[in-house]
Amino acid sequence: MSTPTHDRPLPLALVGAGRIAQSYVDVVAASDCVEVVAVADVDEAAAARLARRFGEARSFGSHRELLDAVDPVGVVIATPPATHGDIALAFLSRGVHVLCEKPLAVDVATAQRMIRAADEAGVLLTMAAKFRFAQDVTRARHIVESGILGDLMLFENAFTSRVDMSGRWNADPRIAGGGVLIDNGTHSVDIARFFLGPIGEVMAVEGKRTQQLDVEDTVRVFLRSVDGVIGSIDLSWSMDKSLDHYVSIFGTEGEIRVGWKGSSFRQVASPEWVSFGTGYDKVEAMGGAVRNFCHAILGEEPLLITADDALASVGVIEQAYASLAADHWVPVPAAATGAPARQVRGGSAA
Repeated sequence: MSTPTHDRPLPLALVGAGRIAQSYVDVVAASDCVEVVAVADVDEAAAARLARRFGEARSFGSHRELLDAVDPVGVVIATPPATHGDIALAFLSRGVHVLCEKPLAVDVATAQRMIRAADEAGVLLTMAAKFRFAQDVTRARHIVESGILGDLMLFENAFTSRVDMSGRWNADPRIAGGGVLIDNGTHSVDIARFFLGPIGEVMAVEGKRTQQLDVEDTVRVFLRSVDGVIGSIDLSWSMDKSLDHYVSIFGTEGEIRVGWKGSSFRQVASPEWVSFGTGYDKVEAMGGAVRNFCHAILGEEPLLITADDALASVGVIEQAYASLAADHWVPVPAAATGAPARQVRGGSAA
């Protein structure tokens, strides 16, 4: 792997040329920190089309062909979840830093193998949990930490919209690892942990399947943090709750709402809602994850989403599926609640 420097954009590879990979065109265009030098996809024609959108990027029909021909500092993995482990391990073994789209892996065992490989190579491994980089989410976290809402009592999140999932890989359990629970729920769990800390136990209840899929399309998840705060998460591809916010947090002294077009909070002592944000910007949020990845490689700042954070999300989702099968609350093993961040080399890691 080439040595990263501050005087030129870091060369990144992009594996995957599907829906989410397309979004990186705008993200990279807005960045002066990174450039995409190669794109790989099993559909080589799709890889070539996407590579042209990055200018001088080369295209390949597999990630292994890319690795044999290009020497990137980092890679963005934007392929279906079942492939994340093998692709990440190939890059990590070559000393390449990895930014992986969510979920990090479809099971804890694979995620742990990825983390061990990153540790052995001395490189960075992180998950693209874009909502952690949304400005309103960050501001909401600061408000909660200020204490003006009192002690936290309840966390609520909803990611629900009507989407025809027939024919999409996200609804194929062999490729996606499950349905809406692992797809949208990975973001939900990461946001919940951002505000509440480690999750101690979880229960998931499946709703009626209306799209005749082989996976769940509507789920409600209940969770309890290690500190005792309860939460609920609504996930659906088949209904739209028509909410103007996607996170609500209630404390003993007030509440906060993080919305798609604006965010606000209110204290119990006042009837007035106080606005503090302008809403969600997908490109800005994804760009934040890429910038953090870049600056962490250069040794300028720590990763906001550590490998242990990513593992914790995988662990909670895995236990949520166990709860679906068992129809009761399931504890989240301590190893998957989110351990303190380990020290991993950035900068001149090779």
